[in-house]
Amino acid sequence: MFAEIDWSRPWYASVRAAAAGTDLEASSVIASFSAQAAARELCNHQGLPLAFVPQSALPEGVAYEEFIGATGGVPTRDNLHDFFNGLVWLSFPLIKRQLNALQAAQIARDGVGKSRGPARDAATLFDENAALLVVRGTEQGRALARALRGHEWRTAFVELRELFGEAGQAQVWLFGHALMEKLVAPYKAITAHTRIVTADEGFFALDEAGRRAWLDQTVARELALEGLSKSCFTPLPMLGVPGWWPGQDEEFYGDAAVFRPKRSAQ
Repeated sequence: MFAEIDWSRPWYASVRAAAAGTDLEASSVIASFSAQAAARELCNHQGLPLAFVPQSALPEGVAYEEFIGATGGVPTRDNLHDFFNGLVWLSFPLIKRQLNALQAAQIARDGVGKSRGPARDAATLFDENAALLVVRGTEQGRALARALRGHEWRTAFVELRELFGEAGQAQVWLFGHALMEKLVAPYKAITAHTRIVTADEGFFALDEAGRRAWLDQTVARELALEGLSKSCFTPLPMLGVPGWWPGQDEEFYGDAAVFRPKRSAQ
């Protein structure tokens, strides 16, 4: 299944290092993931060592998030969905730990139930489909954030196009493992729930590993302090990110089925 993944795609940059440390030739990635977690002394929010375990280790009737919080074990199937989930745990362990803490606390308070409730819904959206857009705290960076929140796609992706990229004022880091799975076979309508993170000049002076660690620490701290709701997200069509797909011309961005205008408040 790993042959389907094109690691050169820009959207896999956030987990490429973790993938490089994984034995993709083994019959299962579980041992390789657990070895990486142990080497880095990763743990869950209870301080228990993080490990990856077969899906069969999850007892019937026990919620997935509850199990991780109680044991430190991450139930893992050998499919693309869980493969990317493991890579995100190894790439952003503090954010994943905090999301699990939020989920486990809600389950302990309310039980599993038929409905997750707003807090768990927001945590699930983050976990499955989030991207992190880092913008410099400059006027141009703020203008880009406003344009995206306002669904002003031409402003964001055409007029402010030069802000994106390694030397620019904006970078997109994928987090959601379901989002990564969908992008194995990319199509234009794939859209992330995006959290905008403001950074100063110091972030952009760091190397890739340093930026990833800064993001992990910063976003995890924000989640611990502020919690999470659906209102923190703004949509971001993945193939619209400048440089992420060929043919990004006026006609491409004029496709209102993907680059939809913001709904007027009723």
